[in-house]
Amino acid sequence: MKRVLVTSILYTAITALILGIGYPLAMTGIAQVFFKDKANGQLIVKDGQIIGSQLIGQSFTGASYFHSRPSAAGTGYDASSSSGSNLGPTSKALIDRVTTSTATEQGIGPVPIDLVTTSGSGLDPDITPDAAFYQIPRISRERRIPVAVLTQLVQAHVQMRQFGLLGEPHVNVLDLNLALNDLGQKNSN
Repeated sequence: MKRVLVTSILYTAITALILGIGYPLAMTGIAQVFFKDKANGQLIVKDGQIIGSQLIGQSFTGASYFHSRPSAAGTGYDASSSSGSNLGPTSKALIDRVTTSTATEQGIGPVPIDLVTTSGSGLDPDITPDAAFYQIPRISRERRIPVAVLTQLVQAHVQMRQFGLLGEPHVNVLDLNLALNDLGQKNSN
């Protein structure tokens, strides 16, 4: 019995060391060598400062910026509170939130659904091309940039399906707003 107990304790300790420490360290090392940008969260650095991640949405509420999807993650895009809202189509809370969000959006035609509903994680950094195009008239008014210029900017930031079949076309809002700021600086010079 003692021999079986010692064997099981040794097996558990060795397995814990290999799978609990060795394997994670090896995978972290491989990720840092071969996929450094992705392993570190695809952070966007500007002027030496981290301003965001391409993987986590940010709140843009100013009328002169493209707006992200609403977040269901805590008090904004808090990754530690990531979750869906789990509100069904007949939920009064969902209906009220969509009604309020729809009233605040200023555009022509029906508001694209992704501008008034949260994503599954509540952290989605992307919107549909339709949602980006919908916001162009407002941004054009606010920034005094021609609609045609903003349309070209959005078209340049549309990311198509991966391998032509995975996912849906989308626009990363942070990347688009950074390009919008750069465009505004070029126009003011």
